[in-house]
Amino acid sequence: MVSRLRDPHYERWASQIRRTGGCRQPIHLRGKVEHWDRATGTLLHRYSTNLEPDGVLRVACKTRRASRCPSCAETYRADTYQLVRAGLVGGKGVPASVSAHPCLFVTLTAPSFGTVHTRREKNGKVQPCHARRDAETCPHGTVMSCTARHGADEKCLGEPLCQDCYDYAGSVLFNAMSPELWRRFTEALRRRVAKNAGLTQRELRDQAMISFAKVAEYQRRGVVHFHAVIRLDGPDGPATTPPAWATADLLADAVRHAASAVTVTVPEVPGEPARAFQWGTQLDVRQITMDGDLTDQAVAGYIAKYATKAAECVGTLDRRINLLDDLAALPIREHPRRLIAECLRLGVLDELTEFRLVQWAHMLGFRGHFSTKSRRYSTTLGDLRAARTDHMRDEQISTGRLPLFDEDTVLVISHWDYAGRGLSAGEQLLVAALTGTQPPDHTSRLEVAHG
Repeated sequence: MVSRLRDPHYERWASQIRRTGGCRQPIHLRGKVEHWDRATGTLLHRYSTNLEPDGVLRVACKTRRASRCPSCAETYRADTYQLVRAGLVGGKGVPASVSAHPCLFVTLTAPSFGTVHTRREKNGKVQPCHARRDAETCPHGTVMSCTARHGADEKCLGEPLCQDCYDYAGSVLFNAMSPELWRRFTEALRRRVAKNAGLTQRELRDQAMISFAKVAEYQRRGVVHFHAVIRLDGPDGPATTPPAWATADLLADAVRHAASAVTVTVPEVPGEPARAFQWGTQLDVRQITMDGDLTDQAVAGYIAKYATKAAECVGTLDRRINLLDDLAALPIREHPRRLIAECLRLGVLDELTEFRLVQWAHMLGFRGHFSTKSRRYSTTLGDLRAARTDHMRDEQISTGRLPLFDEDTVLVISHWDYAGRGLSAGEQLLVAALTGTQPPDHTSRLEVAHG
């Protein structure tokens, strides 16, 4: 940190850090950009990283994971918020009339794989975890009862009362199969909507369209469940009015039926029981309104929040794990350790190689996209990023930091090489001080200031 502060190029380094938004793991690029006049062959402008601090240009990593880079994840969260909300009230190219279309907020949960420690509240009071007067004793000698009133941050939440009784194989296989279960759910939903409306599948496409945006969230026990916005539109998407028969009640009935009807079967594995997964019994279906508890802002904020998270709430690692890692030496609790071990055990079986459980062991078997949407739901993340890039370029041109060229007459030649990524521990403290954020090691801002 002291070395960086004494560097004569410190101000330029700090300027790079500010332009990345305080990225904690910036990408280092080495190279140059040249602008040539096509007609005369004259060099109009040249930029090279040779004069930059350390000879590199630092750019934001743009990760979605808050555990890796809070600043870049915040940008991703804000983009997701705008994307989801535009599909509820309009904007970003979506007409405001979409707010009148039937729209539901749906939560699809996972089934049970064993009794786990939980926290419940009733009338504002925390209830005992699993209080049982005549609790059974499992085959491993554990009494299946817990009278503790757990705090909100206790690490045991989500962990099984008896780890030997818990179905770890079922948990990771459900995570692996959940993307396929979601795909079958959307297909069953369209069939049920058509049946409720008295139409065939072809007739439904001519009259209405079902759009959605969803996000996957990890429960503390280590399985994913999905939160989704599901909307009924006219045949051409949000710009067209849905038919009179398209109501929220009709859509809600179709959601409940589809959630209970779909099943996905795991390929048979020698020594393992045959498995067929369905959604859990805790299905939540609520209509989104412009006022009340479930508003467009609340739903968009809820989905955007989980779009930046992964399996860190379970206590696993935020990096890939392979077969050569010593699981016993990993700084994690026993529950996530067993989930990871089960992924590694099942992932080498020939019948399950297509699920890539070894590669996704750190995600406890889930390999799907965390945040997805149907094509016609609203705008795209690419459009939002392009608009932000155009705004930043226009701002640089207006302030004279970037020359104004006619793109049709200028040839741009660029060459870039990857030169590394990240910051040293001292540089991370400086980034926290420059951006007013919390350092990675939770050092207080006062300590950073004194440093």
